Amino acid sequence: MNRLDHARGHALGLFRIVLGFLFACHGVKTLFGLLGAHAPAVVGAWPGWWAAVIQLVGGTLVLLGVGTRVAALISSGSMAFAYFSVHVLQGIWPITNGGEASVLFCWAFLLIAFTGPGRFALGSVFSSSRATAQQAAAASQA
Repeated sequence: MNRLDHARGHALGLFRIVLGFLFACHGVKTLFGLLGAHAPAVVGAWPGWWAAVIQLVGGTLVLLGVGTRVAALISSGSMAFAYFSVHVLQGIWPITNGGEASVLFCWAFLLIAFTGPGRFALGSVFSSSRATAQQAAAASQA
């Protein structure tokens, strides 16, 4: 047994939190013109404004660990779309076309979609309280 195995859930949870925070920051930057942006995106503009909504909402859900797998899968898909619709037109290699962030976000979110949220997820708090309530209801009926 590897000495780091016992910390796997914690490391995954921290990775999810940082990933979600960074992704949400991209959405805040684009939607509200903050964090170094020149101006906010035009509401409803395709694809920039919609991508920013996915970044803000998806990043926040992943950060909090609520609906993590679905939010991560949608976020991963949006980054794949960004890479293949914007960056690949400037060359195939991410290092030359400016698409490194899109590729990294895409694969990182895909990893979270498959592995789950790890520790520190609010979704597990909600599901455990729901399970406790169901168990109490079943016990009272018995």
